[in-house]
Amino acid sequence: MELDKDRCIKMNDGNKIPALGFGTYSPDAVQKSKCEEATKVAIEVGFRHIDGAFVYGIEEEVGRAVHEKIADGTVKREDIFYTGKLWSTFHRPELVRSCLEQSLKKLKFDYLDLFIIHNPMSLKAMEACKDAGLVKSIGVSNFNIRQLEMILNKPGLKYKPVLNQVECHPYLNQGKLLAFCKSKDILLEAYCVLGSQRDKMWIDQSTPVLLEDPVLGAVAKKYNRSPALVALRYQLQRGIVVLFKSYTRKRIEENFQVFDFQLSEEDMKTIDGMNKNRSYVRLEQFLGHPQLYTDE
Repeated sequence: MELDKDRCIKMNDGNKIPALGFGTYSPDAVQKSKCEEATKVAIEVGFRHIDGAFVYGIEEEVGRAVHEKIADGTVKREDIFYTGKLWSTFHRPELVRSCLEQSLKKLKFDYLDLFIIHNPMSLKAMEACKDAGLVKSIGVSNFNIRQLEMILNKPGLKYKPVLNQVECHPYLNQGKLLAFCKSKDILLEAYCVLGSQRDKMWIDQSTPVLLEDPVLGAVAKKYNRSPALVALRYQLQRGIVVLFKSYTRKRIEENFQVFDFQLSEEDMKTIDGMNKNRSYVRLEQFLGHPQLYTDE
């Protein structure tokens, strides 16, 4: 999938999504207080894709950051691609629009660029939100191949999902899922691309630290780049939309340099070989059914 001059990828509905996105999930009050400033920094550095969600409880802060950067002339609203998500408690058809409208009110936006199901549930009610002009594109998150097939084969499906947002990194490279999504003209979007910030609420603490892996470190040294930059670049070259999160200007600036170099085919294969089908995120405690997010 080719990037255009604005570093965007065209989705199956004709809309474009920036290939590199800035994540806003903040696990506690201290980090939430930093998120507004970090979002402003990200926009100043060049990020135009902001990933949020109703359940993150951070949309007011993110909205303020975006509007401040609009007010000072850094961007216009149409320059920003904002993703919101429908949480599981709002999947009854009459509640879908309510969740969306609450997000729009907190953000002070007229529309979302992308609205995705945060977990594998019903899609139909979201189509009405697109018809109403409240969202431009609709997608899914944490869907495996079987669940995608169920959606795609559903009678009366009006809009095919434009993307599937899942955990994806060298230890869980989602090869089968990526191939399936490409065959159906659905983008794969990766979170936890750097192996996560090891939040105890979500993350299996027994998992190894990705950025300390010697294989990744050796590739990074070869290019005189950080392991984080190499992990990000690896996904971009696979045609995957990448989400990144940090609270520090230095890291935000550094990781936006992901477009400044390219990995060789040999090094891409080396990183492919790091795959362990090992997940960091423990979604089963919230969903009640494990491994929804793997490529099987």
